Amino acid sequence: MMRPAVCNKMRTGVFFAVLITLAIWAGGTIWFQLSGGLQIGAFTVAAAMACTCIVLRKRRLGWIALGTSIGVFALWWVSITPSNDKVWAPEVSRGVTATQTGAIVTLHNVRDFDWQTITDFTPRWEDRTYDLDKITSIDLITSVWSSEAIAHTLLSFGFSDGQRVAFSAEIRKEAGESFSSLGGLFKQFELVLIAADEADIIYLRTNARREEVSLYPIVATPAEARALFEAFTHLGNQLETTPAFYHTIFGNCTTIIYQLVHQIDPTARFDWRILASGYVADFLHDIGRIALGDDYAHMRAAARLGADHPRAGFSQAIRASAP
Repeated sequence: MMRPAVCNKMRTGVFFAVLITLAIWAGGTIWFQLSGGLQIGAFTVAAAMACTCIVLRKRRLGWIALGTSIGVFALWWVSITPSNDKVWAPEVSRGVTATQTGAIVTLHNVRDFDWQTITDFTPRWEDRTYDLDKITSIDLITSVWSSEAIAHTLLSFGFSDGQRVAFSAEIRKEAGESFSSLGGLFKQFELVLIAADEADIIYLRTNARREEVSLYPIVATPAEARALFEAFTHLGNQLETTPAFYHTIFGNCTTIIYQLVHQIDPTARFDWRILASGYVADFLHDIGRIALGDDYAHMRAAARLGADHPRAGFSQAIRASAP
């Protein structure tokens, strides 16, 4: 039988673990959802409730206070819902939608910005039509801007008629808003699916942002390629009618791709490198979805695209030295 002293220590540990979890949850939500005086007021109330729980933790009233705190913040959390009706940053002001008749798909709001710098650009949105029977390739593009363990990931589809279109799940920033990985844990950003010309969405990363961008050809059957393309279009249509939040861990650019791949291939296993997206190409190579040969390190180096590619003929230029 467990000694009373040990039981008391365990109960104390559980109490403070719950209290710390609640404090982090409440503090993060207050920080990223409120501003100015509302922030100060909410922090004051939260601190008072926490002090009350600590002082009264050995009494029934303390547990009632803790339960009430959790309930209040749970109700507030649930009340924070995503929206498509905000003043968005120009590059994410439109999400892709699609209409389809047989194998012919028309994508609406394909982005084709002409980027001079990250702040100097000419916006352009277009409708483009694709024949899914003409898909000839899928490429994974990874873009690293800081830590090699974290990369933005895109999938680009190539067609026998020369067209290419890339899909990218991104945070939908409001005008003047900046990305925050912590904010992505507390419902700060909506999710948007962007379809774009490679001379926009990859050029932005290689030339304007000077990120480390790599391109890997994906191994897929024509049926898989078509199903994956359609999965992206269904997601775009769904987000248009039912907005969703971006989540730094569970609803980001790479996990969204995995979820779509899993829809068409339920045997696709989950791997820690899907979360550490900078290594997702290693994972895909291990399961035979990227055919880079035995000398993987050499081929991974060859997959890097470099910078200063001309916008005219961009797709051909970046593949001149790609594997």
